[in-house]
Amino acid sequence: MGQTRDRGSLPTARSGGGSRRRKIQKSFNNLKITVLCGFITILVLRGTIGFGNLGGRGANSDSDQKVIEDIDRILHEIRSDSDPDDDETPSVDSASNSTSLVADNSTTAAAAAKNYTLGPKISDWNEQRRRWLTENPGFPSQVAGGKPRILLVTGSPPNPCDNPIGDHYLLKSTKNKIDYCRLHGIEIVYNMAHLDRELAGYWAKLPLIRRLMLSHPEVEWIWWMDSDAFFTDMAFEIPLSRYDAHNLVIHGYPDLLFAQHSWIALNTGSFLLRNCQWSLDLLDAWAPMGPKGPIREEAGRILTANLKGRPAFEADDQSALIYLLLSQQDRWGDKVYIENSYFLHGFWTGLVDRYEEMIDKYHPGLGDERWPFVTHFVGCKPCGSYGDYPVEKCLGSMERAFNFADNQVLRLYGFGHRGLSSPKIKRIRNQTATPLDVKDQLSLQARISSS
Repeated sequence: MGQTRDRGSLPTARSGGGSRRRKIQKSFNNLKITVLCGFITILVLRGTIGFGNLGGRGANSDSDQKVIEDIDRILHEIRSDSDPDDDETPSVDSASNSTSLVADNSTTAAAAAKNYTLGPKISDWNEQRRRWLTENPGFPSQVAGGKPRILLVTGSPPNPCDNPIGDHYLLKSTKNKIDYCRLHGIEIVYNMAHLDRELAGYWAKLPLIRRLMLSHPEVEWIWWMDSDAFFTDMAFEIPLSRYDAHNLVIHGYPDLLFAQHSWIALNTGSFLLRNCQWSLDLLDAWAPMGPKGPIREEAGRILTANLKGRPAFEADDQSALIYLLLSQQDRWGDKVYIENSYFLHGFWTGLVDRYEEMIDKYHPGLGDERWPFVTHFVGCKPCGSYGDYPVEKCLGSMERAFNFADNQVLRLYGFGHRGLSSPKIKRIRNQTATPLDVKDQLSLQARISSS
């Protein structure tokens, strides 16, 4: 969730000894947490979450399996997202974002969190935006066909990947997102800058989303997607009209959230946020748990105490959002749409080995388990020096996901991959002297041959 967490931050000058010391400490911490993850996994799968009581569309083996997969996904993400390239002493800004990280008690941390803001308080954004749109008719909030304007946002830290092949798969992931956006009239932003050094790792999306909202009042929806997520249904379109009365659309399970108070109830790896005052207020309420140091550590203790099944580690953006929606349900609940009728997020391990079956039985445009809209490679970390799955399995699965989606694009031009594991392509349709006649017959939702 969030941007790739195991890569460096902005480069800084430092001594070689300090860098080596931090790398050793980071490796030791990773080992300890990995052991903790394994132990927690055993406990959770023995019943601590309570699979038999899930609500939603009925408790059955399929829904149980989805929850088990989400538990596995979350447990793989228990990693400290400290930036090894940050200065030993956190930078202190002159603006209101400055927080004191010296004191190590909960009272001081709570006070510092209360004073933390993403920027100047804005209370009339709806009116400001309405006035700007009226004065700038050349930048409408709707695109062709009357669809709301969407801005897809993704990114990664600025440094090269620890594993060189990781940059290649970041490129493939970016190409995949560009293809989808081009086919559906969506704009895209790829960010490589840390806009707030205190909100590092998976918290970095919050200041970025806020800044894009304020800088692009013509955009109706901001759509965040992690860099390790691939579109795998290039024909499916998000049913935006379903969300006319809502401001946040996020993958999750309502029963796990409101009845179970589970820390895996929602997934912040892919979500949509409307450009409005409500969303700015949500970001302002969400962010104070995120600053690095005592604030994030104390917030982590609060989250662990209040969310079912959550291990003890520092605050993460996903747990913080769940806690916020539970503790302030009257304020936020009516405007949140928890979506699980299609795969706004789909955990990769249950999907990539079934692509051939999907091709044989189904077709693009379904978006659900028959043809997943998004395949998310949580736990792989192709850019990092470590991962929760074997590198070969992750990279091979990413190659399959990319080619599965790419075939849906290439077929429009008469080509396809020789196989889901091969980057090589072959011609699948002969050329013709009347190409426009063929073009009229093409559809993204048509069946794709597995041969």
